[in-house]
Amino acid sequence: MHKTRVLISGASIAGPALAYWLDRYGCQVTVVERAAGPRPGGQAIDVRGPALEVCARMGVLEEIRAQRTGLRGMSMVDGDGKELFSTTERTMTGGDFDRPDVEILRDDLSSVLMAAGGDGIEYLFNDSIASLAQGLDEVAVTFHRGGSRAFDIVVAADGVHSSTRALVFGPEEQFLHHMGGYLGVWTAPNYLGLDRWEVIYQMPGDVWGGMVMSVRENAEIRVYVGIDSDEPPAQFLGSRTVSDQKRLVAERHKDARWEVPRLLEYMWGAPDFHLDVSAQIHMDTWSRGRVALVGDAGYCGSPMSGQSTSVAMVGAYVLAGELKAAGGDHTAAFAAYERELRGYVAANQQIALDHKARKDAETASPGQESDTNPTHIGDGFYEVVNSYTLKDY
Repeated sequence: MHKTRVLISGASIAGPALAYWLDRYGCQVTVVERAAGPRPGGQAIDVRGPALEVCARMGVLEEIRAQRTGLRGMSMVDGDGKELFSTTERTMTGGDFDRPDVEILRDDLSSVLMAAGGDGIEYLFNDSIASLAQGLDEVAVTFHRGGSRAFDIVVAADGVHSSTRALVFGPEEQFLHHMGGYLGVWTAPNYLGLDRWEVIYQMPGDVWGGMVMSVRENAEIRVYVGIDSDEPPAQFLGSRTVSDQKRLVAERHKDARWEVPRLLEYMWGAPDFHLDVSAQIHMDTWSRGRVALVGDAGYCGSPMSGQSTSVAMVGAYVLAGELKAAGGDHTAAFAAYERELRGYVAANQQIALDHKARKDAETASPGQESDTNPTHIGDGFYEVVNSYTLKDY
């Protein structure tokens, strides 16, 4: 492994986690990220089960606990703001409070992981892979900003819409399993005065609904709105600019009640607005030649699983560990990586499929009352979460 040259595409969660371990094992690690710098915003995400142990082994567990969202509970309201349900035992986004799980904002976790890697890891922001050519001994990579370099291994950690995956495996339509909706997220001032609290507005006849949660010591709220649509991302998102996407969200929710009209007003000026599909990625293989996939690029579980982040961090740990165990032999390491994680990934993806089936059944039942206990995550959730034990590498 010593001096093995590795290029990682993507600097959100899986990329920095993988970079940490590969750097620790003696690789020369470069991370390329198309954004101009660490990306702000994004939803609250959860670190659970073996991913907590990954953080402990990285020495960042206490740091992410210190930066957790720290919510006290949640409530559900109707269009008039009338409270339908309230609990201080759990939240929709973070689960049960009596668990060791950590809920943290995506951008905060990304920053912690990048800092843990130290100065030995090279980050190339505002750039991406334009082309790559695999040879017997290396991969020749050309970057969009110009220049070419050679690497021993390339890893795609650039998310559901991985451009690196497309270069090697083909268009995403072959691998993307659409979950029937889109999720918009942005930051607004905490004008509601929420105190470490989450509020859900379940829109009638809508699987996704809307939600707000206070963050950053109650100075801000993160806003979530869903859109039901079976239209594939290529058509739904297509070439829409961010402004176009905001107009789309506003149009779809123009008749929504509760605080949605005012939240939409804040959306127009939100610099961290993000709209994307809720989808899974299913691949027959997670590698081809000297190129491998990790995290959402290879096996996204969708937000409905509540496990995409944790599985990505475990995947990064296992991929790096198997490369170390194989002495840098990518063929042996990639095969071992898949054998080790295939079952765990499939079980976590099934969580989302089961959740979606339940919500579809509820929405399709005419006259059925709104679910006033929307935090049920399904029997066996934590059995799946904790069903994998990390190896020592």
